[in-house]
Amino acid sequence: MQPFHTYTVVPKLPERLQPLKDLAHNLYFSWHHEVEDFFAQMDRELWEKSEHNPVLFLNHLPQGMLEELAEDEFFLDRLSTVAANFRKYMEKRGSAGFDGLGQGPVVAYFSAEYGIAQCLPVYSGGLGILAGDHLKSASDLNIPLVGVGLCYQRGFFRQYLTHDGWQQERYQANDFDEMPLSPVLDANAEPLRVRIVMQGRPLFFRIWRADVGRIPLFLMDTNVAENTPDRREITAQLYGGDLEMRIMQEFLLGIGGVKALEAMGMSPRVIHMNEGHSAFAGLERIRALMHERGLSFEAAMELVAQSSVFTTHTPVPAGNDRFPMELMERYFQEYAADLGLSWKVFLALGRENTRDDSETFCMTVLALRLSRFNNGVSRLHGEVSRKMWARVWPQYPEKDVPITSVTNGIHFPSWVAPEMSMLYDRFLGQSWREDPDCERVGEKFGTIPDIELWRTHERLRERLVDFVRRRMQKQIISRGGRNWELEIAENVLDPEALTIGFARRFASYKRAYLLLKDDDRLKRLMSNPARPIQFIFAGKAHPRDNEGKKIIQELIALCQAKDTQAKMVFLEDYDIQVARHLVQGCDVWLNNPRRPLEACGTSGMKAMANGVLNLSTLDGWWDEAWMPDNSVGWAIGNAEKYDDLEYQDFVESQILYNILENDVIPLFYERGQSSFPRRWAQRMKQALKLLGPVFNGHRMVEEYARRAYLPSSDSYARLSADGYRPARELAEWRMKLLTSWGELGIRNIRSGSNGEMFVGEDLEVSAEILVRDLDIADIQVEIYTGPLDYTGSFSSRSTFIMHPEGQTEDGWHIYRGSARPLSAGKFGFTVRVLPCHPLLRDPHSLGLIFWADEAVQG
Repeated sequence: MQPFHTYTVVPKLPERLQPLKDLAHNLYFSWHHEVEDFFAQMDRELWEKSEHNPVLFLNHLPQGMLEELAEDEFFLDRLSTVAANFRKYMEKRGSAGFDGLGQGPVVAYFSAEYGIAQCLPVYSGGLGILAGDHLKSASDLNIPLVGVGLCYQRGFFRQYLTHDGWQQERYQANDFDEMPLSPVLDANAEPLRVRIVMQGRPLFFRIWRADVGRIPLFLMDTNVAENTPDRREITAQLYGGDLEMRIMQEFLLGIGGVKALEAMGMSPRVIHMNEGHSAFAGLERIRALMHERGLSFEAAMELVAQSSVFTTHTPVPAGNDRFPMELMERYFQEYAADLGLSWKVFLALGRENTRDDSETFCMTVLALRLSRFNNGVSRLHGEVSRKMWARVWPQYPEKDVPITSVTNGIHFPSWVAPEMSMLYDRFLGQSWREDPDCERVGEKFGTIPDIELWRTHERLRERLVDFVRRRMQKQIISRGGRNWELEIAENVLDPEALTIGFARRFASYKRAYLLLKDDDRLKRLMSNPARPIQFIFAGKAHPRDNEGKKIIQELIALCQAKDTQAKMVFLEDYDIQVARHLVQGCDVWLNNPRRPLEACGTSGMKAMANGVLNLSTLDGWWDEAWMPDNSVGWAIGNAEKYDDLEYQDFVESQILYNILENDVIPLFYERGQSSFPRRWAQRMKQALKLLGPVFNGHRMVEEYARRAYLPSSDSYARLSADGYRPARELAEWRMKLLTSWGELGIRNIRSGSNGEMFVGEDLEVSAEILVRDLDIADIQVEIYTGPLDYTGSFSSRSTFIMHPEGQTEDGWHIYRGSARPLSAGKFGFTVRVLPCHPLLRDPHSLGLIFWADEAVQG
């Protein structure tokens, strides 16, 4: 029998405890340790049972305890202090560069997942954790940003293992009323319902708000009575279901997300698409501008693209969402007509080759076409992305493909252990958490005494070992283990031994098996009683990734072997809580993906923030962080390329063993005259000093603000001025360019060089350019020059602008310029023409370029 009506009973907070409600409903607590400690000390057992969820925690505190606390003056004094710090944080105003842009958010950040806190399980892994850190740093820096995502009823799976080590999945339903969420209400104080049309039928959703410090995050939920049962399932599970479920989720995220902001009275100038999942947001912005402002598709698209930012995270083609034509037709044929586009033209927006009717529709391609600032998440990933997506801009050399990079960073206050935070407070000053000047803060790491840094780290390793033992016992009990297994778990690991951590998604390219390539050698390393070494593993395989599950199973078999079970452990259900303990308490963070398949890999940054040294292949962030003198950690290999992957695994596994045996273990146990490994501690400090200022979220968000958000906001303001007249004019200019570009001509290219010149000497170049129906103000002529490789191709390039200096008798424009090579070697040059317009953010974005024909070079 179903109830006629449902209602919720919660404890009544006494008036003097009302600040607890504000503290519980803002995820600020997740990176302010004093707030978490404050809740935990009220009832530590209940705090752990509630999985650090302050709303659930308060809802289950006995009424009698609340009444007692309301009379406890010591407790009330501490509550007053914590609440005052929270209010001070929330009331801070002003943000460099964004002042004077009016009320409301300037930037809307779209992501399919957010990893902010353990108690808001709407994330699966690195992409979500990065999105959560982005919001937290935006909050600390007071960037006027709002997050948009989906509110999953069951989120991502929880992992448990069978007796033989095979991964199983279970899904836990989320009770949004007992999470740090509040429903967005309409003018009548009723839950706001937003309506969009999908497949010709209405789809309704409600919106939940999560406050991430100063940043609001809005999460959409289709589990409402107005929807049919199948449509209620759209937000049931993160990355669940088939391709059709994926396209429905991405339809909701992009199109519904724009509609949700509109329904709440928000109109951000800029959108940031975190991965291609939200690319449909660009289409909805275009549609709104066409219907509400009367813009043509071309004018609306240019305005949207110039005010959009797109970050790609996936360095392999298979990881980018692609939808077959029949699925696109079911969901977007009417939408294309609403945009005034033929079906073929609409599909071309998501195709690398716009003329290939058999190509599937790619969300990454759509996002690239609808954004004028595209970036990978590390320098190496930027290079990989330019190569991956070069077909979107076929006229350009790979190095000129308009995809840059903004290397990820981590939100230090979220990942630095409380004990380490206290140490940083003493030597860096308490402002280090919100100080936007990362370099100034980084310099202060050098003032921390070696011995204090080491002793603090030792306490964190001891805490990690205690956590692992308790977690292992819990795992054993949950699967009906025996008493002897519990006794082993109670004594697993040595709190003083060199501890190496490996925790991440168990995809095959991350090569968790690399350490297992030579079991005998590994066991010899662990068998030395004078220099003990131990390993902690954690991570999940995708539910459909049987290969990843097999790697976990093999790893667990080794962990359970008699001669290794005390020194190797695997922790189930990798989540934020497990990650924090690992990155804070390990001595070495191991990462060995197959280059260049790791886009960034921020777990190593989290470890570095706690003084943990990295041992990694030169992939992702470590490719730009590692230093050849090994002063901040170690590299596995020298970024070599292999055709034989099996051979690569063998070679790099041997390199890994050699580094452990000859470098890592001896350095850790080198105590000399002191009671601690001074040279190891100095490397910890060196890594904090040199890498800390670069690989942190504040630097990352500030870089996005400076390079992407502010220029995008400025472009939106300029193009929308005077009733969107500049946007219309730019669209007309673009059409003129497209029709006349093929009539350009380049001839009589001449240089002052006779084949040899000196370093630092200017190379003078002239060329004659024919523009026909265009004007010289519509173009930019450049010298394209650089060193050549053994094939005669450019290995790198520089460009130098040429300027018009008159005309020939037959109407060709004479251009002159100079280039200066700054090193010796074999160089080449050519001349090219690009579009030029004062409102055009990036001349490469139009895909138009005209190269000199070698046959007419003079």
